[in-house]
Amino acid sequence: MKIIDKLAWIEIKNRSILSTKSYGKQKYYIPGGKREQGETDEQALCREISEELNVELEAETMTFTGTFEAQADSHPDGVYVKMTCYTAHYRGALKACAEIENFTWLKYADKDKISAVDQLIFDFLKEQDLID
Repeated sequence: MKIIDKLAWIEIKNRSILSTKSYGKQKYYIPGGKREQGETDEQALCREISEELNVELEAETMTFTGTFEAQADSHPDGVYVKMTCYTAHYRGALKACAEIENFTWLKYADKDKISAVDQLIFDFLKEQDLID
């Protein structure tokens, strides 16, 4: 079994979660990405969010939300993604950058638009009564 280790930023507004769609992809994903060699979770997530959404996460406000694993989207069976999630406040105005085509605010009813690991995260957030 192969594991793709990723980080995600959980941003909730009006009981909806921020989700991004990359160019050429069909599904929306919770923003974040992979760490580079030697990066901490905090460093990697701050860098990824700055690159993708042009905002600066306030590292001192980062709070661990949970870790979720599922079959990786668009990968052969047996390739899993492990998503370590954090919430954090941010500075700046959200703007799609780099590989991000657009972003939107999704509700629980939008689960058909997201990857398997994001569906687990949506389930968790719904159980916590954080999203509608």
